[in-house]
Amino acid sequence: MRKTGIFLLMVLLTAGIYATDGKFETIKIKTSSQCGECKEIIEEALAFEKGVKTAELDVETKIVTVTYKKSKTSPEKIRKAISKVGYDADEVVADPKAYSKLDACCKKPDDPDAEPHK
Repeated sequence: MRKTGIFLLMVLLTAGIYATDGKFETIKIKTSSQCGECKEIIEEALAFEKGVKTAELDVETKIVTVTYKKSKTSPEKIRKAISKVGYDADEVVADPKAYSKLDACCKKPDDPDAEPHK
């Protein structure tokens, strides 16, 4: 048990050093997400985005926190990737074609096609 604890501590310290070595940055992006399904869609899209290390969407605040490698991608590319799956990302508006394919529960509340979760 003690060896496992020491190992986990070493992993966490190494990860902390790696994340602060100047190669990675973290940004927060306001999205138009509505539910857990939106969370899955956005996080999955970002998982396949080159240079993205982690992406975590808080459904309550609709903010996705993204850690990315500066040499591989940019905040603009990350916002564009979110837009391409049908969601607003800060000032970048959702791609209309992708937005139209979202389930009714994922649509913006002011959209007449939106449906609340049951």
